[in-house]
Amino acid sequence: MRTLEISQKLRKELQETLKPDRFDHTLGVAYTAAALAFAHGADAEKALIAGMLHDCAKCMSHDEQIKICEKNNIEISDVEKRNHSLLHAKVGMYLARTKYDVYDTEILNAIRWHTTGREDMSLLEKIVYIADFIEPNRKPLEGMDIIRKEAFTDIDRCLSHILHDSVIYLDTIGKEVDEATNNAYQYYKKYYK
Repeated sequence: MRTLEISQKLRKELQETLKPDRFDHTLGVAYTAAALAFAHGADAEKALIAGMLHDCAKCMSHDEQIKICEKNNIEISDVEKRNHSLLHAKVGMYLARTKYDVYDTEILNAIRWHTTGREDMSLLEKIVYIADFIEPNRKPLEGMDIIRKEAFTDIDRCLSHILHDSVIYLDTIGKEVDEATNNAYQYYKKYYK
């Protein structure tokens, strides 16, 4: 099946399962990821598919996500048990494979790491992580214009900028920083200085 056919099929299925605002965000991430892929010489088709599926589990309840993980031996950290916004990436990777028939490891990993990031991310992982943050439907945050420019000109600086701001924000509001996010921040912070 060609990418356009896959994209149209996913779009139709996701429109039926996601809430309207989540669907709009999903399209924004998919198209932003494809644009970033063009800019950085990555596979735009994979970026589009990963962007389409990155939040495919987001509308599920936290309890549903935990049950899927337990049933399928997907490891859950204590932070993921306490923070409902983290687990959807792992469950999304699982659904991409089992419900949407995506078996490409690069795409699955981009879905898996789009929320926390990790050390030594692949180009596609960086693209989906950044696209999730900068897509046009996102509420503009302080410095968003700079981050969006960096996304197309210096992807590692952009990634480190987002990680830096995220860690500072989570610390400011008293939320735990996931170990993968902290490791990614430590790994990439040299690009932000």
